[in-house]
Amino acid sequence: MHLATYGAVRGRHPAWTVAAVTFVTLLGAAGFRSAPGVLLVPLHEDQGWSRESVSAAVAVNLVLFGLIGPFAAALMGRYGLRRVVLAALGIVSAAALLTTLMTAPWQYILLWGVAVGVGTGCMATVLAATVATRWFVERRGLVTGALTAATATGQLVFLPFLGWLAEHVGWRWVSITIAGGALLVWPAAARWLKDGPEVLGTTPYGAGADHVPPARTERPIAAAYDGIRLATRSGAFWILALSFFVCGASTNGLVGTHFIAAAVDTGMRETSASSLLAMVGVFDVAGTLLSGWLTDRIDPRKLLLAYYGLRGISLLFLHHVLDVQGFGLAGFMVFYGLDWVATVPPTVALVSQAFPPERSGVVYGWVFASHQLGAAVAAYGAGAIRTSTGTYELAFHAAGALCFVAAGAVQLIRTRRGPTSGLPEAAEPVAMAGAV
Repeated sequence: MHLATYGAVRGRHPAWTVAAVTFVTLLGAAGFRSAPGVLLVPLHEDQGWSRESVSAAVAVNLVLFGLIGPFAAALMGRYGLRRVVLAALGIVSAAALLTTLMTAPWQYILLWGVAVGVGTGCMATVLAATVATRWFVERRGLVTGALTAATATGQLVFLPFLGWLAEHVGWRWVSITIAGGALLVWPAAARWLKDGPEVLGTTPYGAGADHVPPARTERPIAAAYDGIRLATRSGAFWILALSFFVCGASTNGLVGTHFIAAAVDTGMRETSASSLLAMVGVFDVAGTLLSGWLTDRIDPRKLLLAYYGLRGISLLFLHHVLDVQGFGLAGFMVFYGLDWVATVPPTVALVSQAFPPERSGVVYGWVFASHQLGAAVAAYGAGAIRTSTGTYELAFHAAGALCFVAAGAVQLIRTRRGPTSGLPEAAEPVAMAGAV
């Protein structure tokens, strides 16, 4: 397609058009991630499945959602963004439709855990990071924040509607709606999502005329494993993986999966709890955009110290706030929304500075895999704690304590400050036990 069609007129770089299309695609696709929290109570009541067994399917979904990331990044390097995203949308749509026919927990694990986990993993923050890295040199932090916000916000803003469907129409209509959403996103991705600026005969936004586009990945699976071998030699990778493990545990795994069920335990209606969780998605946009803007100006380690520390404090009070409810609970959701994925832009910045450009996407994929591993542990662990103790209080307190650990750990990454921004020029390896 001609460059002008993508907005290269009147001084507007086509990277902004591609970013906008990616934002819409991620926003729509991320709605698939809303379902586990909405379906937890209906499947327990309608099918008689325990919360622990339903949480097991969510845990499998979250693990694969993360583990597929580095392989998806490598496949995008070999076959292009568009092909990978279109295949993923098809997988999600088919699997969501088939869940309407399931009659046993193992089918939920296979369809929602495995198939949807793999499909959505190809359209997670790895896609956002890849687009930001390929299309932007300047404003990369801001764009990363915007695209990440789409991923997280899409998971939450659809909750009131999906919660209403589950409560008043039936949980199967939640799956049907998600399948339809995947099909609606498909044409936009097919028409507008492009693999890189070289396809349109231009360079990334802010790049000089001597910019050299990344080489095509000829062996994507080998590239994914090469990325982890490279990453594990750096102490910075282990610290970032640890911090992102905590990030996933304290967001998608705990609050994203169990907040609605925890609120229902206190007597709140499911639709009301869904609306409160949707507030996180609304304020997440502002928080992540601000985080991206700050990442272009402030040392990312300082930002992560603030984000994890404040999140840990809030989790220590969540159980009490749920019991009291009122304006305090609404205030918590606003605060948590501002902090929900604010950790992503500074983490992406540290990865891009610590590793070569041709490897940073795959390495970030492995860091993100640790995020989803943490989410899976929290999703299953919180369900098990609720089953054994009858309350989520211990789960909230444990997640809060882990946030304090992450806040301190990221300060151990040694960097050299760049001359024109708060970003490090490079992240030096830190000697750590277990590093290769």
